[in-house]
Amino acid sequence: MKNHARVVVIGGGVVGCSVLYHLTKFGWTDVVLLERSELTSGSTWHAAGGMHTINGDPNVAKLQKYTVELYKEIEAYSGQDIGLHMTSGLMLAATPERFDWFKSLLAKGKYAGGEARIVTPEEAHEMMPLLDPKQFVGAVFDPHEGHLDPYGTTHAYAKSAKKNGAEIYLHTKVEELSQLPDGTWRVITDKGEIMAEHVVNAAGLWAREVGRMVGLELPVLAMEHMYLLTEDMPEVIEYNEKSGRELMHCVDFDGEIYIRQERNGMLMGTYEKDCRPWSPIETPWDFGHELLAEDLERITSELEVGFRHFPAFNNAGIRRIINGPFTFSPDGNPLVGPVRGMTNYWSACAVMAGFSQGGGVGLALAQWIIEGDPGFDVFAMDVCRYGDYATLGYTNAKVRENYSRRFSIRYPNEELPAGRPLLTTPIYDKLKAAGGVFGAYYGLETPLWFAPDGVEDKFSWRRSSDFDTVGEEVKAVRASVGLMETSGFAKYTISGESARDWLDMMLACRMPETGHMVLAPMLNDAGKLIGDFTLANLDGEEFLLIGSGLAEDYHMRWFEEHLPDDGSVEINALNLGLLGLAIAGPKSREVLAKLTHLDVSDEALPFMGIREMDLGMSPAVVGRVSYTGDLGYEIWMRPEYQRNLFDAIMEAGKEFDIRLFGLRALNSLRLEKGFGSWSREYRPLYGPVEAGLGRFVAYKKDMDFIGRKGAIEEKLAGGALRLRTFVVDARDADVIGDEPISFKGEVRGWVTSGGYAHASGKSVAIGYVPKDIAGEVDGWEIELLGEMLPATLQAQPLFDANGSRMRS
Repeated sequence: MKNHARVVVIGGGVVGCSVLYHLTKFGWTDVVLLERSELTSGSTWHAAGGMHTINGDPNVAKLQKYTVELYKEIEAYSGQDIGLHMTSGLMLAATPERFDWFKSLLAKGKYAGGEARIVTPEEAHEMMPLLDPKQFVGAVFDPHEGHLDPYGTTHAYAKSAKKNGAEIYLHTKVEELSQLPDGTWRVITDKGEIMAEHVVNAAGLWAREVGRMVGLELPVLAMEHMYLLTEDMPEVIEYNEKSGRELMHCVDFDGEIYIRQERNGMLMGTYEKDCRPWSPIETPWDFGHELLAEDLERITSELEVGFRHFPAFNNAGIRRIINGPFTFSPDGNPLVGPVRGMTNYWSACAVMAGFSQGGGVGLALAQWIIEGDPGFDVFAMDVCRYGDYATLGYTNAKVRENYSRRFSIRYPNEELPAGRPLLTTPIYDKLKAAGGVFGAYYGLETPLWFAPDGVEDKFSWRRSSDFDTVGEEVKAVRASVGLMETSGFAKYTISGESARDWLDMMLACRMPETGHMVLAPMLNDAGKLIGDFTLANLDGEEFLLIGSGLAEDYHMRWFEEHLPDDGSVEINALNLGLLGLAIAGPKSREVLAKLTHLDVSDEALPFMGIREMDLGMSPAVVGRVSYTGDLGYEIWMRPEYQRNLFDAIMEAGKEFDIRLFGLRALNSLRLEKGFGSWSREYRPLYGPVEAGLGRFVAYKKDMDFIGRKGAIEEKLAGGALRLRTFVVDARDADVIGDEPISFKGEVRGWVTSGGYAHASGKSVAIGYVPKDIAGEVDGWEIELLGEMLPATLQAQPLFDANGSRMRS
């Protein structure tokens, strides 16, 4: 065994072998894979081997498409038969609600060139004669589905990597990891020691244990997963003989089962409601090619539906039952990327859909290691999307929920209950008593809307029970004043002798003067958006940065990677150490004035001004800025003061009929201003000019900020896209994001977010379209739930086009 490698990959499943192969494909050949047993010895060997390209997140769908398209390449290059069966597939809907979901999925794929299409139950029956068409209301046909041999595919990756120069050591167990002061990793195995520049945790079932070797508790849990194999079925043999084809892959979402042909019989698997975690605390190192005990009784209800939907199964004998563990993250997506706070320790685990996503994960991680960027927007899979709140207990609760809902509909207004409430603020009980309906964001309970007595969220693809109440919240803000909690934003303080220069390098904006704020885009090395913040200069020596709460770990990883070694800059993520309230609306200044003896007039506290002041008895930092696009103030305070300050604001606002409002109202308010948001309009896919943030980039400032070269190139070339706002001719539903935008009958763009702008009485969509047609007002359509709806480009914001309300 060699004693040094550029990269050591731990784990010989399909993901680890894919990472190894892609590293060699891009020229890094001094790479090693360590496997404690044989290749595929964890979850890979007993996987059903199904694959598909459709995913609710279009960015993940691109990586799945890449994975499927890669298989013929690695089979040819390695000479290893991977047992590839491109059978095509059906997704089946037994309810109208499920069919609506299919329509939205299908629409999302259109601008990416997807070839899937809607079919009737009768057409589905012709394609897949085992199903009963009377049990379904519709289906989606996807030509890019199938299955393969997990063993052969994993070995094809491994052989391709070895052909490129990689080395693989089997029966070599990693026992310890430690890092030297120069960043070199000591990988200590039962066969000796390897020094490495990078370590990749692709350990699958043992990902937690390999994480714990460096003091990391990854949010990953293994679940028992069962599928059965039937004996030979005459219906299958007859179809094969008559058609000359295999039966296609089917996912029956309402039955919570999937099926495909296996030899002359069928395979049927399920994601059952009565699910079971496996080894929830520790994974035994001696587990290998074993299976878990059969437990058909646990999946009886799902099988009963499956046998009703596919009657031929009633006469089929069961040849074998497979029950084995697979790993999941709390939301079901992989955990990929560099781990914050560590040098060159990479995660490639919780890839539950290994044969749909393994190739894409390997591609993204290899590019990330070599180039410093994954080459895609992979935030949905980034290991940094979870913070410290994702404990072992939280992970257990959320993974159970996710597994049991694997084939369930997730409505756009549905908030899932497991692992909640976890993080709450001091006013949580007050907000709940006022009717607060909460969502959980980065673990924190955050009000979405305030329901009247007896009214609850009814989950739907269409406008629901919250619609009128959210409208009232919006109109209260526009007419007078509203109060919302903003504690869920990420808050950072930056201080030290080099703080100003460091921020000038990290952010693309001009630095604010003392007592002022600026909008601050942050770019990656290529000049693409990786953050949008409000930057406040508190006293010339300390700065306050406000950004997206969901991206706190993601941004802290970037900040920490770029901190100077001399300690001249200190950055702290305050999390719930600093809480927030916001007031907005034309009466918000009058409410603020009742809380302080200080002058809060426009002259004393102008737009984008910030200052420390006591409000009532509570010390606070008050900034004159509002995401509502109205006159408004963000107020930040330490946790021990939030309750008192909340009561004081509500009392001061009584005479103005102050009203609580939540995130759904805020979304409505920002839409009619055309304001974008992180992870939707602002993400690494877009440059600042394309996103409409070019005016906030100080291209000519003295400091050579990160991404400057790319930003200047984009400005000179103009970029390829433009972010635009549309008014949609909608009826009982509104866009939510990823719907295709058509111009003169051709798909030319995509929606990033949308909803109903209650104050303006308009259904609104925000999205990206090509620059050359971005000035066209008419000729647009947006697809929503299978219908093409006329849309009109809105050249000016629907509310306060000149911004006078928030500036006066």
